[in-house]
Amino acid sequence: MTASFASSGTDPSEEPLGKGHHRHPGADPLAALRAPGDPPVDVYLTGTVFLDIVFTGLDSAPVRGTESWARGMGSSPGGVANMATALARLGLRTSLAAAFGDDHYGDYCWDALEQGEGIDLTPSRTVPGWHSPVTVSMAYEGERTMVSHGHEAPAGQRPAPGCPPHARAAVASLTPGVSAPWIARAAAHGTRVFADVGWDDTGAWDLAALPDLAHCEAFLPNAQEAMRYTRTDCPRAAAHALTEHVPLAVVTLGADGAYAVDRRTGETAEVPAIAVEALDPTGAGDVFVAGFVTGTLAGWPLADRLAFAGLTAALSVQEFGGSLSAPGWSEVAAWWREVQSLDDQDPAALTRYAFLAGLVPGDAARPWPLRRAVPTIGFRTPQ
Repeated sequence: MTASFASSGTDPSEEPLGKGHHRHPGADPLAALRAPGDPPVDVYLTGTVFLDIVFTGLDSAPVRGTESWARGMGSSPGGVANMATALARLGLRTSLAAAFGDDHYGDYCWDALEQGEGIDLTPSRTVPGWHSPVTVSMAYEGERTMVSHGHEAPAGQRPAPGCPPHARAAVASLTPGVSAPWIARAAAHGTRVFADVGWDDTGAWDLAALPDLAHCEAFLPNAQEAMRYTRTDCPRAAAHALTEHVPLAVVTLGADGAYAVDRRTGETAEVPAIAVEALDPTGAGDVFVAGFVTGTLAGWPLADRLAFAGLTAALSVQEFGGSLSAPGWSEVAAWWREVQSLDDQDPAALTRYAFLAGLVPGDAARPWPLRRAVPTIGFRTPQ
């Protein structure tokens, strides 16, 4: 897309914390597919919830021995909450199994996810005497640096995802050298598993160290991860190589967009990125995965899924915070109306997103106020 899109959101330091419903009644992407006897859950996730504190508006990286002032700050649930919120805001019935700290941060994250986003936290639990993990993220020059602190919840107190609920799909974050038995169990019951992966700190980059990949339908690494795992020097070649291990490979290319290969159909697709002015890239990868999962469950063509995933990620980086920067359908609709109204748009670029016309809400009004990241936790209720 040749045009940039400036978010109309307000500065989160000035925006009050609002509550929303987890789905707009007219924005259920699976409405035409739902039938009696369907799984009660669309997407299941498990992982660690962090309290994210994000500083933005830094002119450069912090310098040792000096004090840096940020022009913006936001706090929001982070970690696996990024993905869960992005899925829920796109209208999917989302269930999360996670441990929550027995502190104000944990209470805030639980309320933001359950009450604010409508995420099912039945499999989750608050762990007595355990404090919430915290990440401080500093965004500058289009990148971010993070510092985290936390302790693993006591083994006997963590949610046990050994018997995941019946779900259409699950999103799993694979860890080299670690097997998560719930992934195989979920796949055996018909759940479609989408996997991403983090940086391999061991430096081995061995696909054999990701045994759960065999139970996954799709794998969504970034270009560097894909090339290292496949010993290739081209992300597109890496995507094709990955289909020897998983049916569908999606490789994100950063500013160049994304490329995907479906082994089952022989189909390939490549979609360029949307140029936007990024405020905070935290959680953009999770939003991309959520958008791709949404399109896959809805049965869209591969190129449409890539385009939608890239669009949702582009919209997310224009807001503070990981989870609460995720767009809903009203934000997608606002973007689609905006780019069509500009005179200098490339007609071919507009055609790439024409599938949105039958998906987005028709009215311009926001159906509910989305929560956004806030500078501090626990504002007093006005008297």
